[in-house]
Amino acid sequence: MTVRRSRDVSSLVESARDGDPRAVARLITLVEDGDEVLPRLAAALAPHTGDARVIGLTGAPGVGKSTTTNELVRAFRKAGRRVGVLAVDPSSPFTGGAILGDRVRMQDHATDPGVYIRSMSSRGHLGGLSAATPQAARVLEGAGCDPVVVETVGVGQAEVEIAGLADTTLVLLAPGMGDAIQAAKAGVLEIADIFVVNKADRDGADATYRDIQGMIGLGERAPGQWRPRVVRCVAARAEGIDDVVAAIDEHREHLERSGELRRRRERRAAAEVEAIALGTLRARMKDLRSGTELHSLATEVAHGRLDPYAAAAALLAQLDAGGRSG
Repeated sequence: MTVRRSRDVSSLVESARDGDPRAVARLITLVEDGDEVLPRLAAALAPHTGDARVIGLTGAPGVGKSTTTNELVRAFRKAGRRVGVLAVDPSSPFTGGAILGDRVRMQDHATDPGVYIRSMSSRGHLGGLSAATPQAARVLEGAGCDPVVVETVGVGQAEVEIAGLADTTLVLLAPGMGDAIQAAKAGVLEIADIFVVNKADRDGADATYRDIQGMIGLGERAPGQWRPRVVRCVAARAEGIDDVVAAIDEHREHLERSGELRRRRERRAAAEVEAIALGTLRARMKDLRSGTELHSLATEVAHGRLDPYAAAAALLAQLDAGGRSG
């Protein structure tokens, strides 16, 4: 049985840890498809996860996220690290697949066995990520990647979900795009651990840098709380990337020293557990919709014979009864 077709979770995880990119691809596909083997997959990955750095990159379209990711990967590889990249792209309205395909823009690492790059379709999921991104990140970590870099889809003001997934969140800005105003308006001021002013050789870069520094200065922080760093770079020429990496390392040291790393990862785990539980509930609700119970309750509510809260309580009782019988 080939790796491509195999659903033997233990063998796939073992092959992925040995560096087989086809096994990694197969595991992420199982995650994206919501395959029934996911509980076994999560159990097999668990002993190999929990330590890798997850670095998030977000920002408006056109600020150079993929170019910056490409250069960060190069820097991490020079340090001898195995790197995983999840690049979340918009969904094709026709196929549901990723439109942009970041692997095309990261050809420098296409033949490097120490780099795994996966383009993921957002599939309509809001917040800049795909619903499968957290579990896909676990696959890359389980396969020995450290760090795991997650590049978001670039949806603008709603793009804050990455902060719940990443240990360190980079918000990329570029001069001449109104980014300082957007940062204040979008709430990314609160999620950014590091601001990266890319294309810093352009006119207006100094003004963007000062604007962001000024907004950071207006924020309230408790004693010892991290103050976001602002770093300039020209990713297209690999200038300033070492400064970005240094800021990431500095933030990691702060997280470990302050205990915030543990707290962030516990919050991330809680969000994962909640998402899985809600997904299970939604599936069971779908089963109820296909039956007669929900329709009967809706009819009672529509005709004023039952209030919606009582109907919801009855529906939850049905779910609970189904869970006990299962």
